[in-house]
Amino acid sequence: MALKIDTFSNQSGGNAFYKAVTHPLVAGKARNLVAHLQKAGPVAIYDPGNHLSSFAEFFPLTDVDIAGLFVQDVDQIGRLFGNHAAQPVTLMKDCACKSVLVASFDAVKLVDHVRHLMPANAPWYSLDALRLPDDMLTDKQRYLATINFANNFAFFRDGGGHHTRVVTANYWSTYGGKDPRAWCYLMDDKGEKLAEWMEPLPPAGASVVFDSAEIRTRFKLPEFIGQLFIHVVGAAGHDVVKYALDTYGDDKKVLSCTHDANSWPSDQYAGLPAPAEDEEVVLWIQNSHPGEIAAGEIGLNFMGNEAVARLNKPIAPYASYRLNVAELLPKARWPQQLEIQAGKHFVRPRYEVISKNGHTRMSHPNVERSDLKPDKKLGDLGELLGKLHIVPAPILPMDRFTSWALPTPMSTALTHLPVKAMMYDAKGNEVGEHKFGNLKRSDSIAINVNDLLKGKKLEGGYGHIELIYDFAAGHEVDGWLHSLFRYQDRQSGHSAETSFGAHVFNTVLTYKNEPQSYAGRAPGLSTRLFLRVGAQPYDTMCHLVYPASLPWHTTSDTLLILTSDKGQEVAKRSVRIACSGSLLWRVSEMFTHDEIKAAGTYPYVIIRDTTCRLFGYHGLVSGDSAFSLDHMFGF
Repeated sequence: MALKIDTFSNQSGGNAFYKAVTHPLVAGKARNLVAHLQKAGPVAIYDPGNHLSSFAEFFPLTDVDIAGLFVQDVDQIGRLFGNHAAQPVTLMKDCACKSVLVASFDAVKLVDHVRHLMPANAPWYSLDALRLPDDMLTDKQRYLATINFANNFAFFRDGGGHHTRVVTANYWSTYGGKDPRAWCYLMDDKGEKLAEWMEPLPPAGASVVFDSAEIRTRFKLPEFIGQLFIHVVGAAGHDVVKYALDTYGDDKKVLSCTHDANSWPSDQYAGLPAPAEDEEVVLWIQNSHPGEIAAGEIGLNFMGNEAVARLNKPIAPYASYRLNVAELLPKARWPQQLEIQAGKHFVRPRYEVISKNGHTRMSHPNVERSDLKPDKKLGDLGELLGKLHIVPAPILPMDRFTSWALPTPMSTALTHLPVKAMMYDAKGNEVGEHKFGNLKRSDSIAINVNDLLKGKKLEGGYGHIELIYDFAAGHEVDGWLHSLFRYQDRQSGHSAETSFGAHVFNTVLTYKNEPQSYAGRAPGLSTRLFLRVGAQPYDTMCHLVYPASLPWHTTSDTLLILTSDKGQEVAKRSVRIACSGSLLWRVSEMFTHDEIKAAGTYPYVIIRDTTCRLFGYHGLVSGDSAFSLDHMFGF
């Protein structure tokens, strides 16, 4: 059974209560509270914020003698919790109880309102017993302010020649954050604490780096695979910890990059690729919660097939489990795609592909939404919004790389997917088109872009692909178009892959918060992307795409700003990208050796454009041995 919890709403945003009761520092306090209530019964429970059920999903109250459940909102009267029906709080004074639990934070004010309704001589308890220390709160006046829980998980490994590096910048201080710092909590594969520390963050705009090898040395740790939980105190502007995650190895064949974990768990994830004949695909299941995942809770199924193969093993709180896809679906083969039945037990997971040639890479599935239905209006908006939703992705230089595209359903309500691919060279010239037709949910059709463009010359030798809806093939569309893109280096044998969803790009007209903006309301018509620059011996590449749902400015007016690891501008370059075109470049070619050296160990580049919204992909290059690729983020 999936956890019955509220986590994230696309309308109202994140639920801070969920983060407050699943924080790694809270579990011990919550279990102590429940144990105390077991001895303090019978207990009357006052639940003014409707938080009780969510709390009990992680910390069951089955052994607590509950005398009655009371609520403030009249619409909640009659709501069931176990075999108790909620009563109006005005009746609580007649409850035969020995104590009262106020199932809320910041409970003193709530108790002041109902103190005269509480049974005489009955002590009261609240969830304030679970509070984080005051020095970990950004807003000390309102505990459930979302900014108090600016945190995220990161896959973190150091062992067997494999390492990980989390890279971001102190963007909170650029929004006015005062002296931010990061509380870090490292857990091993069993969910046990390996290290805990508070790390002051550098000045505004400076690089923030957590490297597994450095941390392992600092704390004298054994080899580990697990999770790094990062909680930023003093945050402002964003209550999300965004980062790039590089996985690298002692062997040059180990290289990949991915990004932040999207810190809200989901019922399902999709876009997990089945292994090719010469591959092993491993799904890293990392429990995000203080409760055990019971055997049978997690499963895999072929997209469009309701038969679920279940993992019949429990996973401890905050533990990590290495699931070989072949254990559950031995006949799965690329380009088949798989659904992950996650039950809201973990944030967006990572998967790792191990090839028989020794190369490994890591990427992520995406959240499959259950709140969407086909939007019939989209088919009528072509004259106003042109192509509407676009999924843009690179076509890497065809003389060396093979590029693949695999459309991936990403909504539980979707039964068909009418889609086509349009291909452009670097100058924005259309060079090809492929119509997938009206794909069934169970279809897994990957196109080899090189084969489709065979015999055609691309200006610059590269370009990009855009997946868009094909209304000539069908009308079951929801604006949540996704695709997986895979790239194979025929010279080194290394591959990289990434997946992402569609947006409306570069139109001043808006529809349902599209074109999205990095900050503020739609339309998003400017660019601010973060490109971390890899430390030696890696070079850094970036592929910027200028997609447009309708014709926009003929060229972009883009600044590439090399920023030191101290947050200072070192150098900048101006480039122009044709509308519907792209630019593939390397940091080592765009900036001089002296400029890069002056930028420090972990510099980054800000891609800034006030005239249009670009979409970007970034990666590291390890000579002729390996490369990585993932889409970029902004803040």
